[in-house]
Amino acid sequence: MVVLRAGLCPGLTEEMIQVLRANSVRTVVDFVSSDLEDVSQKCSLSYKALVAVRRVLLAQFSAFPANGADLYEELKSSTAILSTGSPREHIDGPTLCCTRSLDQLLDSGLYTGEVTELMGAPGSGKTQVCLSIAASVSLGLKQHVLFLDSTGGFTASRLYQMLQAQAEDEEEQLEALQRIQVARVFDVYEMLSALQEVRDRLSQQAVSCTGPLKTVVIDSVSAVIHPLLGGRQSEGLAIMMQLARELKMLAKEFSLAVVVTNQVTRDSSTGLLKPALGRSWSFVPSTRVLLESKGAAWEEATTRRSASLAKSPRQPTGMQVELDIGNSDVQESSPGTPTEGL
Repeated sequence: MVVLRAGLCPGLTEEMIQVLRANSVRTVVDFVSSDLEDVSQKCSLSYKALVAVRRVLLAQFSAFPANGADLYEELKSSTAILSTGSPREHIDGPTLCCTRSLDQLLDSGLYTGEVTELMGAPGSGKTQVCLSIAASVSLGLKQHVLFLDSTGGFTASRLYQMLQAQAEDEEEQLEALQRIQVARVFDVYEMLSALQEVRDRLSQQAVSCTGPLKTVVIDSVSAVIHPLLGGRQSEGLAIMMQLARELKMLAKEFSLAVVVTNQVTRDSSTGLLKPALGRSWSFVPSTRVLLESKGAAWEEATTRRSASLAKSPRQPTGMQVELDIGNSDVQESSPGTPTEGL
């Protein structure tokens, strides 16, 4: 809030400010929202001079008016909704990772400009869904995906199975594979370095001719952050916040859909599952989805998982859908139990 002071605009003298303050008009907002006729009488000031000062203050400090239709068109041009899986209702066989049900939970799919978090225990299907997202964006939209793997869970053969299930043409499958860039990051510093490289490349518009980068998938953030949250917690927290800012800025500035995975812990008081990185991380994702296993992978060909909405700017929380996730050799590693309540 801007306080009235001499020199703020022509005509606003020190004497005028003293008189206005004596009548509880101390800020620009107080001044422009006041009845100037009443102020003129109470303060024995020239009404014409007060109107002139208000006109200048409004020109200096008011937001430029924007047309609602123009804002809507800008939003449509800068925001895309990306499907998380196969556009078909069902695909036979164990190669299906997720169907339209997850898109329905997310109000049509992943939104660019936002961070979406998939949280769940090991074996809940986080890596499978990430692979499905990469396959869908690359094959369906023909756009680039950056997949940062910090757990060793990325399996090229599994990804190729998903592409084969969605496209019969082998050349189309191989082209989709080429649009997915995979980088193995062993710690948070390598992850930050990889994200900075992406920022530099996008800033220089040095994208491949086959299509722009549209999605960044990180599996997982908790695996690289948890080791820092031990003894020297303040330093680890600062690095975690640096990563958080980088992810949100990348999503917003370059209209990317950023997807991250996170582990869960059990709340000691309620017994419910909650995100592992605590309250300090809670502001990062716009949308949070909790994945849970509903059956053992060795009991049936297709493992049932549930996905429930824990946080969303568009949908009511608590919504739940079932996912069909086929068997694979993907093993989700656990980084241990991260520090709670940060």
